Amino acid sequence: MAASFDRRLRKAAVTTTVAAVAVAALSASQAPDVTADGNGRRTTADNVPASDSPAAGSATGNSPYYTDLPPLNSPNPAPTAGTPTSPGADETGIPATVLDAYRKAESELRRAKPGCNLPWQLLAAIGKVESGQARGGRVDANGTTIGKIIGPQLDGNGFALIKDTDNGVYDGNSGYDNAVGPMQFIPSTWAWAGRDGNGDGKDDPNNVYDAALAAGHYLCRNGWDLSVQADLNRAILSYNNSQDYLNTVLSWLEHYRRGTHEIPDGTGSIPVGRSDDPFTGIGPTPGLAGSSSGPRTPSSPSPHPAPSKPPASQRPTQPGTATPEPPEEPEPPTGTTRPTPTDTVHHLENAGTTALTATAGDTFAGKISARAETQKGEAVGKVRVRFTVLGDTDATFTGGEKVAAVLTDASGVAVAPALVAGERTGRFTVRATVIGRTVPGVDYKATVTERVADTLTRTTGTELTCTPGGEFADPVEVKATLKGAVADKVAVTATLVTSATDPAENDKGPYFKDADGKAVRTLTGLRTDADGLLHLPKLYADDAEGTYVLRLTTPGGAALDVTLKVAKAAEPAPGSSTGPSGSPSTAPSSAPQE
Repeated sequence: MAASFDRRLRKAAVTTTVAAVAVAALSASQAPDVTADGNGRRTTADNVPASDSPAAGSATGNSPYYTDLPPLNSPNPAPTAGTPTSPGADETGIPATVLDAYRKAESELRRAKPGCNLPWQLLAAIGKVESGQARGGRVDANGTTIGKIIGPQLDGNGFALIKDTDNGVYDGNSGYDNAVGPMQFIPSTWAWAGRDGNGDGKDDPNNVYDAALAAGHYLCRNGWDLSVQADLNRAILSYNNSQDYLNTVLSWLEHYRRGTHEIPDGTGSIPVGRSDDPFTGIGPTPGLAGSSSGPRTPSSPSPHPAPSKPPASQRPTQPGTATPEPPEEPEPPTGTTRPTPTDTVHHLENAGTTALTATAGDTFAGKISARAETQKGEAVGKVRVRFTVLGDTDATFTGGEKVAAVLTDASGVAVAPALVAGERTGRFTVRATVIGRTVPGVDYKATVTERVADTLTRTTGTELTCTPGGEFADPVEVKATLKGAVADKVAVTATLVTSATDPAENDKGPYFKDADGKAVRTLTGLRTDADGLLHLPKLYADDAEGTYVLRLTTPGGAALDVTLKVAKAAEPAPGSSTGPSGSPSTAPSSAPQE
């Protein structure tokens, strides 16, 4: 009751002037190159800048978020003045299942992307800001939220304009996209970022384990190292592109780093302040919870009419400028909407990508590019194109992801990040599609060839000999090179051949042993190490004496024949004896003569 009364007091104290200042503050707080609509809100989808900056899209579609700050001595940087603080320390506890999901995601990212240095506290900070830790930990035993957490539809009415990309599968909306789940992913982002975090064989944005792992991978893309402040800021801004959002997340991150505690599932409280609430946040549009009529549940946002636009002369100027914005285009007739660039795309074309071939482990020389065109063949800029790696391959884009979303430039061209070949050889496909519109896409065929070497040499010149039934004392070690440079991870086949002129496998003489101790005379699956070296397994000999040939070959044409000799030990010369040192002794006998 006290909290409700305090809230009403704050609402009564808010004036139109204060609301206008809040809007101006939001506009001024945007990251560089970020556009804002007439209400001062960041716009996405077709209205994002055509660049590679974090502003070129977000995990949430820049949906609303909770603005409450940690209680007592909140660390800097603090969000814009006027943002409410949490009423008590109880709100800083993390529900047990939610906390477990964050920690498991951190552990998996340490294994999969150790250079990212993702702390679980960052996932906790984002989870707090996005959904109040899954609405206070209201999840079942598997980590799935009890009731879906769905944000407002992104219809351009005070929010970003993102038309439906999932046929309503995740958000129940076949007209526009909504942010979904405890980490508030929009469906078009979940389509490539989704992960199975709890091992049930599916990726569900409503499951906190899946969502936390997906968020971790999302924050760890682009080769970012989150232990570096600049990369940390970029990653957070890529999640929701607002300076206030960044500062709020950083405040909770620092708070959780100083320590937190586990609370039972379902006992956490939902924050009060929302970025879309004019009385508790920094804007006048609807959100997941908190409005002029009191809190609303995240699963059922109420409709809210878009506020009217003030005249251009009364709107705040863009950061770094001193002149008003240029006049806007006339509004379309009542009952109609102006088509977005995405609406005008008829198809995608290959924008000059040629044959894609790379050796395993190498980066493909050329980049994949697609051009968005109208039915008349005209270029369409500011359209999001998704590039997806398909097929049985471990090839990825730079950063380790199999999906990349890129904006088309003014010439209608989107260029995918560099494609990196894995160790799996063969052909695969990269598909380009338009996000938010079902139109013909483009498939690009790519091929990964195996690593090669053109020369093999022994690292020592020691003669390799063995007695019948014994084992060779000295190992066989070789080095592979390609044009004089180290050839690492090259496949090597070792075969004990019949002779230098007969490559058939020998049926006698030296041999290797398999895992069961049985004799084998051909080994495959051998690979050189990072220095191009290969240390072969121990060699043994049967009872057949003679000179034998071990042949080593690699892809690329390298070949080396190694001579192996099996012979009995030399007999001592007649009349000679061996002293303690093992050398023959020819000294006359000192025994007395008869």
